[in-house]
Amino acid sequence: MVIPVVYLIVGVALLLGVLLPAFTTGRAISAPVILVAVGALVGLLPFPAGLSLDPDEHAALTEHLTETTILMALTGVGLALDRPLTRVRLTWRRWGTTWRLLFIAMPLAIVVTALLGWWLLGLIPAAAVLLASVLSPTDPVLAAEVQVEGPTTLSETDADDGEGFAEADIDEKDEVRFALTSEAGLNDGAAFPFVYASIFLLTMGSVGHWWVRWIGWEVVGKTVVGIAAGWAVGRLLSLVAFRIRESVQISRIGDPLLIVAAPLIAYGVGELVHGWGFLSVFVSAITLRSCDRSNEYHHAMHGVIERLERLFTLVVLLLLGAALTNGLLTSLTWQGAVLAILLIFVIRPATAWIALWHPRGQDFDDDSVLGPRERLVTAFFGVRGVGSIYYLAYATGHHGFPDAEGLWSIVAFTIVLSVVVHGVSASPVIGRLERRREAVLA
Repeated sequence: MVIPVVYLIVGVALLLGVLLPAFTTGRAISAPVILVAVGALVGLLPFPAGLSLDPDEHAALTEHLTETTILMALTGVGLALDRPLTRVRLTWRRWGTTWRLLFIAMPLAIVVTALLGWWLLGLIPAAAVLLASVLSPTDPVLAAEVQVEGPTTLSETDADDGEGFAEADIDEKDEVRFALTSEAGLNDGAAFPFVYASIFLLTMGSVGHWWVRWIGWEVVGKTVVGIAAGWAVGRLLSLVAFRIRESVQISRIGDPLLIVAAPLIAYGVGELVHGWGFLSVFVSAITLRSCDRSNEYHHAMHGVIERLERLFTLVVLLLLGAALTNGLLTSLTWQGAVLAILLIFVIRPATAWIALWHPRGQDFDDDSVLGPRERLVTAFFGVRGVGSIYYLAYATGHHGFPDAEGLWSIVAFTIVLSVVVHGVSASPVIGRLERRREAVLA
């Protein structure tokens, strides 16, 4: 009986994947909201005896399903970003909003959330840090409404403007969408060191016993190795796609399935050399995007990876919704609900607002400095989702964290709250911001 149920859920996911985009476009509701709601209704149906939808009871399955979803999403995000990131100092400066969200907003949010988990929920320090860490990354999977739409090519800029353009003219025009997209692409890898900090607290005791190793290897070493592995894989795939002999050049053959192999290779290499695999996947994708940036093959690859990401996301959201009505929220306390509400409405917006502040404001000669409205919107839309499920499944599946059921309830409630709040508000808020920008430029 279990196998037919799996087929049914996947089939429903595929059907909804076809129908929902046309229904939700331009409306104050998102596909993830509908999928979670449908999943919740499915969860109310009678299930075969012995079939449990509790992710904590299927930690390995949950971990690998969400892991694969994230790999597809990170690849799609890396390909979608038009703004280059090279060794030239100016390009790093153009990513200024991303660095501020990554290195200021996320650590601040982790510290505040961990303190609240310890004080408000009464969690032990290891569990409090784990909760804060799994809820810290914004999600590259569920944030489609506030992300960049996809790779731009030279033919598109020519069609829009009727002028000759160089490849260097391809760049992001919407700083809010760029900031949220690039942040989601990078902070999934950046959250892993903090998850390991919670594991070290649980298994190795006080910070004094492991902080040198943590900073030296988990924070710095694995990050450098992950970036290097991703760059190497991205360069190799770029050669295969765009640089080798024309008769075997994949971009000329036109088969976009290269992009299915890309995240698997990058993740496998990154993990085998003991780097952060998620970081390797994102870096490999933006490295591949940087080669022959005007080539239409980038469009073809992005289309394939976007559909794969959508399929895995549909399945994850349906299962999450079904688990909600099958006891996943049983251990949720009012303190846990308050923490989730504070994270979505106070902690993330406040920490990101602080991170995005610049002493010289928009008068400073830096396009990455946001105006007040853009800064507020960027701070608010810190979507939580599949990444949080993965990290919690990874930590609880490999280590015996106390009160795992309570942690699952809080994380699930936070994700659903984020899906509803951000899903309902994304289209009208982003649409209004874009209309205002167009009016100013007109």
